[in-house]
Amino acid sequence: MTERKKLLLRLDPDVYQALARWAGDELRSVNAQIEYALRLALRAAGRAARDAGTADGTGPGGGTVDSGDPGGAATPGPGPMD
Repeated sequence: MTERKKLLLRLDPDVYQALARWAGDELRSVNAQIEYALRLALRAAGRAARDAGTADGTGPGGGTVDSGDPGGAATPGPGPMD
């Protein structure tokens, strides 16, 4: 498994609270929700990494990403949907 990048992120408290509520609604950690939101934005901008999973919660090969694992462990899925 590749090393995960670490960074310090400063957020407005209102943004953090909204993000924490969103994460709770989807049973994700705040860290996993930030990564999910970034993947959505990257995909929308046409800049998504091919092998890093997708914003819809599927990992490489179409498996679903375990939302409780910020490392993005994938469970087997039916295969690519493209």
